[in-house]
Amino acid sequence: MCSTCGCSSDAPGHDHGHDHSYEHADDDRHSESASRIIRLEQDLLAKNSRLAERNRGWFEGREIFTVNLMSSPGAGKTTLLERTIRDLGAEYQLSVIEGDQETSRDAERIRATGCGVIQINTGSGCHLDAEMVANALKRLQPCAHSLLFIENVGNLVCPALFDLGERKKVVIMSVTEGEDKPVKYPHMFRAADVMILNKVDLQPHVTFSIEHCINYAHRVNPTLQIITTSATRGDGLHEWYSWIRAEMAPPVG
Repeated sequence: MCSTCGCSSDAPGHDHGHDHSYEHADDDRHSESASRIIRLEQDLLAKNSRLAERNRGWFEGREIFTVNLMSSPGAGKTTLLERTIRDLGAEYQLSVIEGDQETSRDAERIRATGCGVIQINTGSGCHLDAEMVANALKRLQPCAHSLLFIENVGNLVCPALFDLGERKKVVIMSVTEGEDKPVKYPHMFRAADVMILNKVDLQPHVTFSIEHCINYAHRVNPTLQIITTSATRGDGLHEWYSWIRAEMAPPVG
C-alpha cells in the first residue's frame, strides 16, 4: 500500500518514482511540534509543583487542614460543603475557595452559610492551579488551626494533575453518573485519598450498582477510603465528619 495515495503498490500504471521527501519534512515538523508541547507541559507542571510546595508549607506552618474537593459537574460538591459547614461550623473555623469557569453562584451559596469564601473564575480553564490558590489565600487569610476546603472546577481529568498544596484529595461522584467512572478516569481516583459516593438517596431510581462502583474504585486504588452519602438526606455524613475530625485532631505525642 502506498502511503501517499492509499492505492495498492502493484497497481498497474502507478509510478513510485516521485519524491517523498516532503512527507519526511512534515513528519519532522510534527515531531518537533509534539516535543515542544511536551516540554511546555512539563515546564508548566514543574512550576505548579514548586508553587504547590510553597502553599503546603504555608498551610503546615499555620496548621490548616486543606482538602481539595474534585468531581465532575453536578456530583453535589457544593451541597455537601453547605451541609458540612452548617454541621461542623460550631467545632471548627472553616473557609472555602470556590473554583468555577464563570459566575459566583456557588460562592454565594457558601457565603449564605456564614463561611468565609473566595471565588476563582478560570474562564476557559478546566482546573485550579497552585498560583490561583496562593493568590486567593492572600485575600481569604484563613485562620490558623482551621479547615479549608478548595472546591475545584468540575472535571475528572486535569485537577488530578495539578497539586494545589492540599493535604488531602477527595473525589466526589454520584449514583446519577456511570458506575464505571473510576476505571474511565483512573488518574483522578488513583490520586484521591477518599471517594465520596453521593446522592445514594436516588439509587432506587437509577440503574447503578454501588457494589460494582466500589469494586471499580478499589481496582484502580486499593487503599482508597470510600464513604457513601446523601448530602440532602444526611446518609453517611457521620462517617465523613469522623474522617474530618480524625484529620483535624492534633498528632498524639
